Amino acid sequence: MAHARRHSGGMSDLHRFQSFDGVSIAYRTLKGSRGEGSGGDGWPALLLHGFLANAETNWFLPGIAAAIAATGREVIAPDLRGHGRSDAPTDPAAWPRDVLAMDQEALIAHLHLTDYDLVGYSLGARTAVRMAARGARPRKMVLGGMGLSGLTAAGARAAMFEDSIRHGEAAQDPRAGRRVHAMMAASGLKAEAMLGALSAFAPTPPGEIERIDIPTLVVAGVRDDDNGSVEGLAALMPNARGTRIPGDHLSAVMEPALAAEIVGFLDPADLS
Repeated sequence: MAHARRHSGGMSDLHRFQSFDGVSIAYRTLKGSRGEGSGGDGWPALLLHGFLANAETNWFLPGIAAAIAATGREVIAPDLRGHGRSDAPTDPAAWPRDVLAMDQEALIAHLHLTDYDLVGYSLGARTAVRMAARGARPRKMVLGGMGLSGLTAAGARAAMFEDSIRHGEAAQDPRAGRRVHAMMAASGLKAEAMLGALSAFAPTPPGEIERIDIPTLVVAGVRDDDNGSVEGLAALMPNARGTRIPGDHLSAVMEPALAAEIVGFLDPADLS
């Protein structure tokens, strides 16, 4: 059953489905509309949020989902496993490598999607690349808050988060530890589930990245190097361009420039 929720850009519906292993994944949909009388039948856009976030905080509150829907696309925005309204299993067996990509593959199959755009921020961008490396073929892809080392050395990023989750203010980076614990408390996230998500991180070697020829926009804040070089990642991919917007890793998602870059790249004029 779908449950409706009103946002500034319209009414979204909350749905659930059982992923490949029975874990319940929640996702929101927002119908596309170009205005009164529009059928809103453009390419669907699958939006994947970041670590410790959810679809609401990364896509709906900043107005990104509404901006995409206003071009005629249906927005599909899951809460990643362990996050938001999705199940948050604590059994390590529920967190095999690449499980987040596998969940999205299951969602695509569940919705019978064949033509779609793929947009990710931070962990969502890493998941999008893992999907592409595993054979997903979106029409276009946007990688937000992501750089080269965030893909090729994903384990280093995971280690920092693990240290912060396990040790809080006693972590090697006390400021990061405090911030991570505050974000988890604000969202009601389970430490065991977040550690499971980190264990599922998989690196994508440069050779695999070079083979991803999907038209791609790589975008991050001017003060965001958390996941390495935006420019280096864009240069490695054969059909990508990189750009910078105001903000850092956490604040850039709230910048109107991010919605504008995403909408401009997905190109409403291309809809059929």
